[in-house]
Amino acid sequence: DWINTPAQDFGPAELAATVQKLAERHQAAYQEWVGEGLLSANFPAIHAVGRASSAAPRLVELRWTPRPGESHPRLTLVGKGVCFDSGGLDLKSGSGMALMKKDMGGAAVALALAHMLMSVKIRAELRVLVPAVENAVGGNAYRPGDVLATRKGLTVEVGNTDAEGRLVLCDALALADAERPNLLIDFATLTGAARVALGPELPALFGNDAGIVQELAAAAGTEHDPLWPMPLWPGYEDELSSKIADLNNVAASTLAGAIFGALFLKRFVSESTSWLHIDL
Repeated sequence: DWINTPAQDFGPAELAATVQKLAERHQAAYQEWVGEGLLSANFPAIHAVGRASSAAPRLVELRWTPRPGESHPRLTLVGKGVCFDSGGLDLKSGSGMALMKKDMGGAAVALALAHMLMSVKIRAELRVLVPAVENAVGGNAYRPGDVLATRKGLTVEVGNTDAEGRLVLCDALALADAERPNLLIDFATLTGAARVALGPELPALFGNDAGIVQELAAAAGTEHDPLWPMPLWPGYEDELSSKIADLNNVAASTLAGAIFGALFLKRFVSESTSWLHIDL
C-alpha cells in the first residue's frame, strides 16, 4: 500500500508519520532529524539530496527491544525512503519518472519486516533507520560536479544526481555501522542495472559475509521469495575514483551498475562484520 500510494499523499513527512505510528503500536522509541537539523546532527548527504523539495528531508529512527535490561543480539534495518525521484537536475525521462512513487520501496520493506519481527517479539534489539526525502528540482538542488560531505567523513563528487539513493543511504549506514550491530541489512530500489541483470522477480543480494549471504539465499528459495547473490567485486573499486573527492557516486563505466552501487555503500560500512545489501 505504501509503495502504491501517490507521492502527493506519501511524502517524507507522511513516511515519517508512518514510522512513528508503527513505533507507538509496538511501544518502540522514535526519533527524527528534520531539515536544517540534519546538518547540525551531521547528516549532510541526506540534506543535500532532499533540500530542493518543499517537503523537508529527514532521517527517522525506530528502536525496539523485547525485554529492556536484558542482553540481546542487535539487528539494524536501513530502508531507502526516496518518496519521489525526479532524477534531480539529471532529470529522468517521463517514462522513467512514471513509477518513481515506488522509490521508497526499500523503506516499505524494512518497515514491514520490522512490524513482523516486533509482532512475534523477536529476541533481538531492533533498530530501523529511514532517510526520507524527495529528489526534486529547484534553485537550491544539488548539482552534478558538486562535492558533498558525508557523516563518515568521506567526500563524494556528484557524477549524477539520479544516483541519489546511495547518497541518502551512506549517511544512514554510517550511523548504523558505528554501533556495530550483529547484523546490518539495507533495502533499496537502488539501480535499474539490477533489473537489467535479473529482471523484476529476483532482487540482487550483496554482502560482506559469504556464509550469511548463502544462508539467506537458501532460505529465500525455500520460501519461493528468491534473492540472487551478486559479487562485491573488489577489482571494480577504482571505477568509483574521483580527482577532486574521495570517491564519485557513479562509476566511469556504464557496465555492472548494481555492483558499483553496492561497492559505493560498502565504503560506508567498516565496523559491521555482517552486512547485507538488497537491491530490490
